[in-house]
Amino acid sequence: MAFTRMARALSVTALTGALILTATPTASADQTRRNQWALDALNAESVWKISKGRGVTVAVIDSGVNAEHVDLKGNVLKGRDFTDGDDDPSPDAGDGEPEHGTAMASVIAGHGHGQNAADGVMGLAPEAKILPIRDRSGGFADEIRYAVDHGASIINMSISNDQTFPEDREAVAYALEHDVLIVTASGNEGKGDTVTYPKNYPGVLTVGGVDNGGNIWKGSNYGPEVLLSAPATHIVSAGWPGNDTIRSGTGTSDATAFVSAAAALLKSKFPDLTAGQIANRLVKTAALPNAEKGLSLPDEKYGYGIIQPLPALKDHIPVGSKYGPLTVPESLKEKSAAPALGASDDEAGKADQKALIIWGVIGVATLTVIGLAILLIVKRSRRNRNSEGGPDGPGALVGYPQSGQQPYPQQNPYQQPVSPQPHNPYQQQPTPPHSQWPPQQ
Repeated sequence: MAFTRMARALSVTALTGALILTATPTASADQTRRNQWALDALNAESVWKISKGRGVTVAVIDSGVNAEHVDLKGNVLKGRDFTDGDDDPSPDAGDGEPEHGTAMASVIAGHGHGQNAADGVMGLAPEAKILPIRDRSGGFADEIRYAVDHGASIINMSISNDQTFPEDREAVAYALEHDVLIVTASGNEGKGDTVTYPKNYPGVLTVGGVDNGGNIWKGSNYGPEVLLSAPATHIVSAGWPGNDTIRSGTGTSDATAFVSAAAALLKSKFPDLTAGQIANRLVKTAALPNAEKGLSLPDEKYGYGIIQPLPALKDHIPVGSKYGPLTVPESLKEKSAAPALGASDDEAGKADQKALIIWGVIGVATLTVIGLAILLIVKRSRRNRNSEGGPDGPGALVGYPQSGQQPYPQQNPYQQPVSPQPHNPYQQQPTPPHSQWPPQQ
């Protein structure tokens, strides 16, 4: 069973490689910020005038997080280590990619350092908080449930597993039921036939990666699971060991972290939106490079396009359905179709009695009104017959069927019209209006 993090770039022999550097001189730190091309492409400076992710917790289920890193300190909450079974989710040198979790956390919520935070690694949601969760080999149901139960609104999972577990599937549904959005990576093999989890579970938002020209990165896996794409190449982030280490890597892990950060920005500005409605805003404002205009969406590589946080925050977008573009797990479909639960039998019985009383009063009132109306009609009819010579005379009531005629058909006001089949707003959409990459301010 393989259990890997989606960062092939962390190995110097794989794909484009990753560089681990120590940013001690000020000039180097300044260069770190200049090398964060993705922030410019995502219009971060304009985005931060609207939202920085304040008040939102993003869980990072990964290799642990270096909470003392100069660009993360203060933004990392107390978390959980499910490998060692303690409350210290720091990286461990024995892991294959110990710096990976720290890197993802900094792409999401790095706050930089120095005067006006002008140096070091800045995340897309620099005021969000990170809930660090160090994962273990095997399933991740406990990690997901821990994140949900400890206040996370977004869960970043740049990890994969080639074996499915029923409890993992149930945990994903549990998160979605509690309006916690799980964002996961498509993978880095450049293949379209890979079956890995959690990306294949209904209810998650799976992300592909693009380069700085908006083109799909050659290592990005593809398929119907992909809903969005984001920057994935030469991404500068915080590292480990050392509290001033920086990293430059490539992979769909980084793309996933950018989408998680964008979701945190939206959750901060629109706290009442569900997980699916947050995904809806990202999908409805996604972009495609000019060379890809005309693609039928969702595309198996781009999904609905590259995230655009600024339009997602600014544009008028209908709230949409509870689950938005997310595939709904079967267990949640069953719950939504079943009668509402939660009240005790006694409370339910009282509610039924109250409803019967209300409908009884309405029924009596309705019959009284109908009786009075009939009485008035009969009296008027008698007066007309007495004055005009019979029911067929000029004084007959207009609009009512006469003797020998068929009654007019009556409309049942309680009969619901047959609704047409609901339109799926996410199926084969044309290219959305925001179709330029990099997007313009």
